[in-house]
Formats: sequence, structure tokens, C-alpha cells
Amino acid sequence: MTTFAFIFARGGSKGVPGKNIRSLDGKPLLAYSIMAAQSIDEISRVFVSTDDQDIADIGAKYGAEIINRPEELAQDDTPEWLAWRHAIEWLENKGEYFDCFVSLPTTSPLRSKRDVVSCLNLLDDQTDIVVTMTDTTRSPYFNMVSEEDGYIKLLLESKEGYSRRQDVPKVYNMTTVAYVTRPNFIKSNEKLFDGRVKAVLVPKERAIDIDDEVDFTVAEILTREERRK
Repeated sequence: MTTFAFIFARGGSKGVPGKNIRSLDGKPLLAYSIMAAQSIDEISRVFVSTDDQDIADIGAKYGAEIINRPEELAQDDTPEWLAWRHAIEWLENKGEYFDCFVSLPTTSPLRSKRDVVSCLNLLDDQTDIVVTMTDTTRSPYFNMVSEEDGYIKLLLESKEGYSRRQDVPKVYNMTTVAYVTRPNFIKSNEKLFDGRVKAVLVPKERAIDIDDEVDFTVAEILTREERRK
């Protein structure tokens, strides 16, 4: 089975400006996803899809092949699914076909090789896509709320009226550690949950998802601590 890995990194990041090429413990954030892919024997090629020349230059420096993403597929409101589909079609237009698609977002630099390999191993004939998740301390049945007309209410109401967090149904946070699927699933569907989804449970310390400056600071602390070990 031929497996290609993709890192989708656009130039415009508002939460952390220049996030994808910003230095994290001495290396650009983008480099962590590239190196993770390169460390996995099952992955034969690594691609960076981007609209930004600086990102492209760094991706190439670290050994990735570059896919030039159109500007209209690199906007704040562009579903990443469309960028996934563009990357597949870009390769197929060049006569390049593969069996397994792996997305390794830049926002999870603390992923381990075993996290990604576990996802690869979980993709079977009865599964369309494998994602990653982590334990959460928040539950939509207990302490997650929404606001309406100036008042808040539980995000999910239940007949049981749970009074203890320990009693609510088990829920998880999805993470951006890895996504593993097949090209045909992406081409023939519109979103992740159109198919049969399985998930690999990743510990919180490897599931940091960088979305703002606080996340970046936490990632720096954890990355330095991991290097010391």
C-alpha cells in the first residue's frame, strides 16, 4: 500500500501570526510535522500544500515536496477538506496515485511516531477515516454551556439531570494529531463524518493543538521538557 503524508499550511494565521514558520525550540513549527512523517516507514512521500512562498521554502528545506495551493483555497473560511481534495487531484493530474492519505497538521508538534502508526493500523476495510482524540475535563452534558438571550444553558440537556461530572456519558476532544483515510473517500464525500470514523486516544501532553499564543507557549514548555528527557 502506498501512503503519502500531507501538511496543509497556509500563510494567513490570525491567532498566531506567522505560526507555521515560527520557531518552536529552534525549529520552524512546520518542520515538526515534516520530520514526524519522515520518521515513519509506511510513508513514502511527504508534501506541503501552501499558498505562501516562505512556507514553501522551509518545507523544501526540510525535504518535503511542495503543492502550490490556490489563494481561494487558503482563506480563513475555506474548509480544509477542499485543500485535501485539491492536493489529491493535483497529484492525480500528474499521474501520481496512492492508496492512503495522511494529514499531519502543523498545530500538533508534540505528536509521536506511535500516534501516527496507530492511526495507520486502525484504518481497515470497515473504516473510512481514522482521527485522534484525547480525554476531556469538559462535558456538554454537565459543564459546557451556550448563551441565548443573555442567559446561559447547558449545551446538551438530558433527562437524567446529571449532578456529578463522574456520572455523565464519556466524551472526548478531537485533536489535530493525525487524520488517516483514503483518497477516494475525500473525493466522494464532503466532510469527515460522512463516513465510518474510528479514533486513536492520544495523551494530553502529545495532543496540544496550537490555536493562540497561550497554546504556543505551552507547546514551547512541553517541547523543551521532552528534549531534556
